[in-house]
Amino acid sequence: MDCPTQQALISLRGVGKTFGHGELAVQVLKNINLDIQAGEFVAIVGASGSGKSTLMYLLGCLDTPSCGEYYFGGEPVKQLNSDQLARLRREGFGFVFQSYHLIANATALENVEVPAIYAGLSRQQRRDRARALLQRLGLGERTEYKPGQLSGGQQQRVSIARALINGGQVILADEPTGALDSRSGAEVMALLEELADQGHTVIIITHDREVASRARRRIEILDGDIIADSGEHADAALAAYQPASRADPNPAEELKEAAGMAFRSLHANLFRTLLTLLGIVIGVASVVAMLAIGEGAKQSVLQRINSMGSNLLMVHPQGRGRLGENGVVSLVPHDADTLSQLPNVANAVPENEGNVTARAGAEDINTNVTATTWRYPEQRNWPVVWGTFFTPEDEQSYATVAVIGQTVSSSLFQNKDPLGRYILLNNVPFQVIGIMDEKGATGWGRDADDVIFVPLSTGNLRLFGQSNVRSITLSVADTTAMSSVEKEIEGALKELHGNADFRIRNMADIIEAVSETQNTLTVLLGSIAAISLLVGGIGVMNIMLVSVTERIHEIGLRVATGARTRNILQQFLVEAIAVAALGGVLGVVLGIIVGLIVGQLGMSVVFSISTMILAFACAAGTGLIFGFAPALKAARLNPVVALSSD
Repeated sequence: MDCPTQQALISLRGVGKTFGHGELAVQVLKNINLDIQAGEFVAIVGASGSGKSTLMYLLGCLDTPSCGEYYFGGEPVKQLNSDQLARLRREGFGFVFQSYHLIANATALENVEVPAIYAGLSRQQRRDRARALLQRLGLGERTEYKPGQLSGGQQQRVSIARALINGGQVILADEPTGALDSRSGAEVMALLEELADQGHTVIIITHDREVASRARRRIEILDGDIIADSGEHADAALAAYQPASRADPNPAEELKEAAGMAFRSLHANLFRTLLTLLGIVIGVASVVAMLAIGEGAKQSVLQRINSMGSNLLMVHPQGRGRLGENGVVSLVPHDADTLSQLPNVANAVPENEGNVTARAGAEDINTNVTATTWRYPEQRNWPVVWGTFFTPEDEQSYATVAVIGQTVSSSLFQNKDPLGRYILLNNVPFQVIGIMDEKGATGWGRDADDVIFVPLSTGNLRLFGQSNVRSITLSVADTTAMSSVEKEIEGALKELHGNADFRIRNMADIIEAVSETQNTLTVLLGSIAAISLLVGGIGVMNIMLVSVTERIHEIGLRVATGARTRNILQQFLVEAIAVAALGGVLGVVLGIIVGLIVGQLGMSVVFSISTMILAFACAAGTGLIFGFAPALKAARLNPVVALSSD
């Protein structure tokens, strides 16, 4: 195979291009041998289907030959990797397309800047150079116009300015006048001639022989073969334009530019973006609100149970009033006295309870009476706010005194002071000596303030007519010894009763069980909410796939102007993450608002910063995960297919 001419900027040796395989294979280019010197003004002319556009894509490194060698500046192109090819495109070539391929939602200035983004120029450098080029091409007053606001000739000038932003050592113009009227076409050809005079290597692909006649060298192609070449090389090859080499852009600058392009694209399709956001917002808001409600319910229940004491052991008879083998009534007040002597037992409080009719004046209610001992308020951490609790002397003397809860006080006495007044409990008069502090609902949803306390001795004799008790509650001094104390209680009661006619409940175990149940419910609520987030993620993926399809020309253009695979992948990933992250922020805000509204309705709601951060991170992660497939599809698009797609 022949080597390239030493002075040639572009050399093709035996280059061929075949599309398809086997019987469907079509050979578009056949054994092309071609040298183009730096500074030449060349026209490649041929009818539609002759292979001239395929030849342009090969020359611009947008496609690879099926056979043969392509040398640029004496270096074999096939040895370059994808990033090196991207660098060659952005530093060595400038493309001018028949259909312009301008980004519709970007201004003329932003369109011209595109290749410079991937060449490492700073924002200010890009802006200054783009403005200067547009001014030079007669568009100085239209830098902020979008393509839809420009005529065809003006759009083609923007395309030429874009080709020159990185220097434009080689200008590849594909049918540059094909979509223009005669006047605009003449102006564009005059610009290309001027660039050729300045030393740029200009290669025009055209079917118009009149346009081709403006070039200094004409190459005719037919059915994939070069059939004519005027062979008039440039006389001023030594004065050919040589752009300065530039370093690759800073990764942080690349990310910043990708974010800017992403937000511009999202703003251009604002309504669709809002619809995409909606799925993420609902998902994140559901997670934040549901977990806050679940955590609030959990803490509310645990707080109520903890108010009873987490160091308590509760002893209940196996059957109320049942006689043991020795004829002893199961659980009697004496059992509490015995158990209170055990090591690590701070106190033992027996209780008996039942429903009674309470009457004061003309008011009467059905309520609960608890007969207990004077240690009850201390053990349950439930103080008296007015008056006093009954004393050991009251118990010993069977005093008919009562301490009432807040609900009983308001129901029987309304706004009057009940202290010193009498109430009838099943027609037995009791004097009110105290009012308990407000307790609220129990862990099981009962109104804890709807209660009356009386001495155990009085209650058993005057109200219940029995000697046994329904429960004995023990406070353990050392909570680490709960299990050993429980075993000692079991042994002591078996010795007293002769058999195990009782059961023991550990409040710590109950709290743990309730906590686990609430955690399970919270996870369930969170899982249901997470499904909404998943659906929102699928919505992001669908919208991004649509975006890739709609912007296929833009992707091809960016690749043609020097974008690497990672640049395209980064751009669409940033766009997907931006949608999801913005939805995450709005979702967290909406979740807080919903939680506050629920809290105003009386439910306990507990917000967690970690939950909000996790929900936001999940939203951003959803954008990353579901945006990856569309971004990868965009990054892998063949630029030739992208640019040729309708």
